[in-house]
Amino acid sequence: MAGWQAIHSLSKDASVRSKELAPGTARRVFSYAQPYRGLIGAFLALVVVDAILVVAAPLLLKSLIDDGIYPKDSGLVVRLSLLVAAIAVVSALVTLVSRWLSSRIGEGLIVDLRTQVFAHVMRQPIAFFTRAQTGALVSRLNNDVIGAQQAFTSVLSSVVSNAVSLVLIIGAMLVLSWQLTIASLVLVPLFLIPARSMGKRLAGLAHEQMGLNADLGTRMTERFNVAGALLVKIYGTPEVEDREYSQRASRVRDIGVRIAVNRSVFIVGLTLVAALATALVYGFGGLMAVDGSLTVGTLLALTALLARLYGPLTTISNARVDVMTALVSFERVFEVLDLKPLVAEAPDAVPVPAGPVRVDLDHVGFAYPAADEVSLSSLESTATGDREAGSVVLTDIDATIEPGQLVALVGPSGAGKSTLTSLVARLYDPTSGAVRINGADLRTVTLESLRDTVSVVTQEAHLFHDTIRANLMYAAPAATDADIEAALRAARVWSLVERLPAGLDTVVGDRGHRLSGGEKQRIAIARLLLKGPRLVVLDEATAHLDSESEVAVQRALDAALEGRTALVIAHRLSTVRHADVILVLEGGRIVERGTHAELLAARGLYSDLYTTQFADDVGVGPAPTA
Repeated sequence: MAGWQAIHSLSKDASVRSKELAPGTARRVFSYAQPYRGLIGAFLALVVVDAILVVAAPLLLKSLIDDGIYPKDSGLVVRLSLLVAAIAVVSALVTLVSRWLSSRIGEGLIVDLRTQVFAHVMRQPIAFFTRAQTGALVSRLNNDVIGAQQAFTSVLSSVVSNAVSLVLIIGAMLVLSWQLTIASLVLVPLFLIPARSMGKRLAGLAHEQMGLNADLGTRMTERFNVAGALLVKIYGTPEVEDREYSQRASRVRDIGVRIAVNRSVFIVGLTLVAALATALVYGFGGLMAVDGSLTVGTLLALTALLARLYGPLTTISNARVDVMTALVSFERVFEVLDLKPLVAEAPDAVPVPAGPVRVDLDHVGFAYPAADEVSLSSLESTATGDREAGSVVLTDIDATIEPGQLVALVGPSGAGKSTLTSLVARLYDPTSGAVRINGADLRTVTLESLRDTVSVVTQEAHLFHDTIRANLMYAAPAATDADIEAALRAARVWSLVERLPAGLDTVVGDRGHRLSGGEKQRIAIARLLLKGPRLVVLDEATAHLDSESEVAVQRALDAALEGRTALVIAHRLSTVRHADVILVLEGGRIVERGTHAELLAARGLYSDLYTTQFADDVGVGPAPTA
């Protein structure tokens, strides 16, 4: 057991030994121990007791032989045997209780850190998720959090237990025979020096194995989701996929074999050095016992203690690496927690004012933030070349959406339409000017009230891999089956749900892939209706649908927009003829505004866009002017 513990310690990346931690990291780490300080105190006390019991058994063995067996004191033999048995029972109980305490501390810390990191990540702006690699984020919630909790369990117990054991063992050996103790310690360099070299080799192999396993995991993740599997089915070659996966898996196998062989060499080396030390003690100790300067019991106690010496010695020699590894994991978790959300609720935030929604775009300007403001380079697969702030996307946008109005945004690609709707939903904050709802700057209202007020339907409706009921109730947890049915009927999709074998309990699959595009959009619209927002933002939901699905979705949208203020991005200009106001964007500015008829009559950009799109759609000449 000591040998495997030593291997685990030596296998860690020794480069962390020289790593400089951020100031205050250790103090911040200890703050997480505060809720568990009573449990940690009890845990450490039991660790010390267990270390003492480890040393007590060989010393009792000495007394058993020297004071009981040789003098033929049967009563003492019985008493000492019972005491050895009692120590074994106590040691077992101590081990069980310390494992329970360790689990309570470790698992509690994991929950605390995971919950805190998850909550913090979910409050980051959309820009964070467009840059961060999902796998790296998941790693912070899994590997680094688990690595951090080891600071209070395995690392702490290992350091304390091995330090106490080492002091007690060497102290007891010196008391029993300082000559034999020094002689046995002479062999320590013969073990530690090669062990360090083996540790570097094991650490390198372990690092390579982790990279290869991560590569395998990434490959499986990319191909096991619906979109990836579909791409492989359409463009991939099964034989090539099999061969490439087999090559990667074979490399993992080869590394695994090398690690196993190196570990075996280490264990054999440790066993050999311990055996040589034992032989040395038996040889010199035996001679001392023959001439009467050492008792047989003392000799056996020394050899028993010697067997317990090398494991703790190796672990303690690498304790700094163990501690630093745990602290580095904490630092990587803190790195995420210290990234301030770009969109945050003001301390004195108030609810969105009641009543029908009026939206004021008050000289709004916006430029996308620099990468370092919204993300971490360590969470990005390639974090070079685009770390600077983005160019200005919107300039002096000034407009008003009156209660109940349908306002459409049109313009060429890159004009800033989607960015503007993101500001209205407060996915970002403007860099100049303000977005107001019923007179309140969105930066001053509570995020909860804003979510209740504004809902967004995008071109690609996202559904979780769950039931239809769960996807709908995500927007309205208190909704009844009657509420859900009413929303689905209004969204023109109840007849579909009704025909499904499991009805509302049908699982829609990864990203809703078991449903067609039009069906997903209508489910998303039903979700919006169930929530009942006062302001609807649409990134036109019919843009990528066939004509039949478009008609169904458009009818559902008509129900969703009835009696609500709406801001709609129009990709198909034919869908916004009846908008109350059309805002035409170009280069991040409003260049035209008016009704459909007014803008056609003005013969400006809108007229050009409409004429071009209409001609492309029907294959004929200029569009009508009204």
